[in-house]
Amino acid sequence: MLQQIIAHTPLYVWALLAFLLYRGVLACRDREVRIRNLFIIPAVMLYLSVSGIQQYFGGGATVWACWLAGAAAGVALAWRTNGGAVVFNRAAATVVQRGSWAPLLLMMGIFATKYTVAVLMGVHPAAAHDATIVAATCAIYGLFNGIFLGRLACYLAAWLRQPTSIAA
Repeated sequence: MLQQIIAHTPLYVWALLAFLLYRGVLACRDREVRIRNLFIIPAVMLYLSVSGIQQYFGGGATVWACWLAGAAAGVALAWRTNGGAVVFNRAAATVVQRGSWAPLLLMMGIFATKYTVAVLMGVHPAAAHDATIVAATCAIYGLFNGIFLGRLACYLAAWLRQPTSIAA
């Protein structure tokens, strides 16, 4: 059965996995990133989550409440575990990002969740109406998205707090 699942996975899914692995490996080392590029991965991950939720569960209030609860928890977690000082170069509009395995793990978490849900819905479509599966999936998506968005918020808050006359 696993062989059938993998064989019937569209090629674009493997291309997406390769892109996410590439971006995750990049995030494992310190690098200087343009401020606008900080939005790329959170936006891609948000799109993947929202598209998965819409595709299988629709847009009901309960679905979005579960996602929002997970996202709030993720933002709070990211905010509390923010890794210290952020170094900016205002003149170049860049930030030095510390290397971390966390983005790779989060991206793989969203990918695995989306892939698992797609397989589950393909094998057992009635699962889309199981309240436990819907709530858990939406909360997991929200948690992952919240961590990405919380990390982005930490960078932006630090950017806004820094006086414009200081260039690191």
